[in-house]
Amino acid sequence: MKRITLIIVGILTVVLSGCGYNSLQVQEEGVFKAWADVEATLQRRADLIPNLVETVKGYAKHEQETLQGVIDARSKAGSTQISAKDLGDPAAMQKMQAAQGQLTSALSKLMLVVERYPDLKANQNFLDLQNQLEGTENRINVARQRYNAAVSSFNGAIRQLPASLTNKFLLHLDRKEYFKADEGAKTAPKVTF
Repeated sequence: MKRITLIIVGILTVVLSGCGYNSLQVQEEGVFKAWADVEATLQRRADLIPNLVETVKGYAKHEQETLQGVIDARSKAGSTQISAKDLGDPAAMQKMQAAQGQLTSALSKLMLVVERYPDLKANQNFLDLQNQLEGTENRINVARQRYNAAVSSFNGAIRQLPASLTNKFLLHLDRKEYFKADEGAKTAPKVTF
């Protein structure tokens, strides 16, 4: 009887060690970490915007509508948060991405205003802020790509045997949503000289 019990325990150990129970949880944590990185870079951008707006405000007092648009878009983007548990909700992801897209659009309008003020473009504070904002936009892009890579790995893992069975019967982890491009990104910008 002891021998049969040992054999059964041995077989269960071998089977369960390859079931993916632990690896699926590690991959889901990877998705959560990648999402936290996206949020951190979005927060960095939100933190830089007030300084940028104040610098431009000093030069472009009559551009109040554009400046207010940036402030409003920043506020909306900051208030539209998504929790780790909502990463599988397409509507929540779309809402968050739309708010971030509005902020990007408002910043683009602000940069057009800047083109009208040569003194502002030469101001060292503005140049520093502009460089920091550009670097932050690059960080946001890298964080989004890393998040999507983590989601791809996770979503693939919960669909492969034997981990898919482990997920179905034990973990019940949901598929995560990708960070997608804004609708406007599908249209190539028009360049005129």
